[in-house]
Amino acid sequence: MATEKAVELPLDGELAGVAARMSGLLLSRETVDSVLELIVSLAGATITTAAGAGVTLVDDEGRPATTSASGPLVRDADALQYRLGEGPCMTALAECAPVRIDDVATERRWPRWCAAAGDAGLRSVLTTPLATEDGCLGAIKIYATVPGAFGRSDEETLATFAGRAAVLVANARAYERASRFSERFKDTLRDRDAVTMAKGFLMGRDGVDEDTAFDRLLALARAGARSPAEAAADLLAPARRGE
Repeated sequence: MATEKAVELPLDGELAGVAARMSGLLLSRETVDSVLELIVSLAGATITTAAGAGVTLVDDEGRPATTSASGPLVRDADALQYRLGEGPCMTALAECAPVRIDDVATERRWPRWCAAAGDAGLRSVLTTPLATEDGCLGAIKIYATVPGAFGRSDEETLATFAGRAAVLVANARAYERASRFSERFKDTLRDRDAVTMAKGFLMGRDGVDEDTAFDRLLALARAGARSPAEAAADLLAPARRGE
């Protein structure tokens, strides 16, 4: 039996351009959603037999969700997998391994999803996990409306593409987490400053030491079911208004 001839990956062509454009996104600090929109667009352009492409990400609680999709065909096929709890993308996520369906009409895995996908006009699927050292972040998938649309070279191309995409998604997520941490850190500093100022106010007004002033602030917070920072803000508000 003849074997499928390996096709040289377009690393010096399309995928090199993909990497350059995606790196530019990262350097310009675009959001994760913007990164994923570009991933979907370029995945469909790179593998021309695809009728649609999409990215599923796993949230912090382990739930999959389609974060970006080229159109309703992809979004509906994904939503069906999440609802049924079966399908190629779900398996790719669970096993952190690529999955290919040559024809949903003859595929015996995931019978409910394959039957519904076939009714919707889908015939071929290729999905590859977005994997990093930290685990499986999600999966990129492409769909086609004809059987046998994807071959071994497409698997290799999508795997290489997914590897690049996974790193960029991980970096974008890390940037967003750092931004959220930075805002929380600023809030913490503001709260600490408010508590420090409130202690100083009580020390001057009541002639008490720092520990006693802090105990009084805590008592005010407990009495009003507030945090120490909120109690401090209320205590200092009249002084800030010049009262």
